[in-house]
Amino acid sequence: MNKNSYDISDYVESTHSINEGTEQLGFQYTRLSHGLSAGVDQVTLNCGSKRLVVLPTRGMGIWEAENSDVRFGWDSPIQGPVHPMFVPVSEPSGLGWLEGFDEMLTRCGMASNGAPDFDGNGILTWPLHGRIANLPAINASVDIDESAGKITIRGTVQEFRFHIRKLQLETEITMQLDSNEISITDRVTNLSNRPDSFQMLYHCNFGQPVLEPGSQIHAPIERLAPRDEHAATGVEKWNHYGPSDATESEQVYFMELAADENNNSVVVLTNPDESKGVSIGHDTSTLPCFTLWKNTVGMDDGYVTGLEPGTNFPNPRSFEESKDRVVKLAPGKSQTMKLQIGMLSDQESVATAKQKVESLRVSGPKISQAPIADWCS
Repeated sequence: MNKNSYDISDYVESTHSINEGTEQLGFQYTRLSHGLSAGVDQVTLNCGSKRLVVLPTRGMGIWEAENSDVRFGWDSPIQGPVHPMFVPVSEPSGLGWLEGFDEMLTRCGMASNGAPDFDGNGILTWPLHGRIANLPAINASVDIDESAGKITIRGTVQEFRFHIRKLQLETEITMQLDSNEISITDRVTNLSNRPDSFQMLYHCNFGQPVLEPGSQIHAPIERLAPRDEHAATGVEKWNHYGPSDATESEQVYFMELAADENNNSVVVLTNPDESKGVSIGHDTSTLPCFTLWKNTVGMDDGYVTGLEPGTNFPNPRSFEESKDRVVKLAPGKSQTMKLQIGMLSDQESVATAKQKVESLRVSGPKISQAPIADWCS
């Protein structure tokens, strides 16, 4: 048969590990059993020279990927993947999310996706980066299409609260034999009879070997601003990375990017000799905001950068709502978002990705030396 579909729940109930498909197009299901990872369902997709590890237990996040023996992801100080039961998302500081953060791709959302938010009495209203990364998926399945040379994993994540919200994410993550890209299509639906709104941020995180001292970002920026005064001190080198420094603090930059006639834009991260890199392509009509997170701290503390397209900037939700940067959904309505992660494992693929950026560049991009009041809380 050229097409096969596999329901992951069949394996959850019967086994801790199983392989399906072929070496060229196949997958392995595993339920992890030790430490903070106990109970995490892990699905590893194989597609020719590419490998992709998806975590249905953690909101269908992508733990890590590989292309031609080049690993894409990062070395978090968190030894995960961490089961959501061990992540105190709603602790009073609002920072409990950080105890489970180690994926290559972590979705932030759906009700909120930014910094912690507090009411006038100092009570937490929205925790850091929302809940979706710590909500388990339902209806996870894998489809193998041999004739088309592709493999797809699907899953549904629901963020429901009685009387409050009923948001649903349906995701489709695909790899093809003839492409170095991971293609992600997400649809968020308001299943309530009441209007609602949502936010989504794709926190795409990379460390070695793509990120090293001397690595560089290539982006078709139209407008850029530092998030805060600390980031402003490094704005002249916003697209360059220095060495690991245990005394360094994170720097964050907010951007608007140029796009083609179909609203597609791309950002590329390359290592110093441009032999390896990663590209993030996205649809700016639904993901109009781009955030660059530079975290060049000590290697043991998480030397990493985040390339993050989103519906908004990751400020507290109350601030973003005041700037009309939330997506409003009428009852039963949906919005679809698309993202492509290019795993660039050689100089040729890096050069091709950079050419896409160059084709979008605009003359005289506006780079602010200080935070912009409309963007930065």
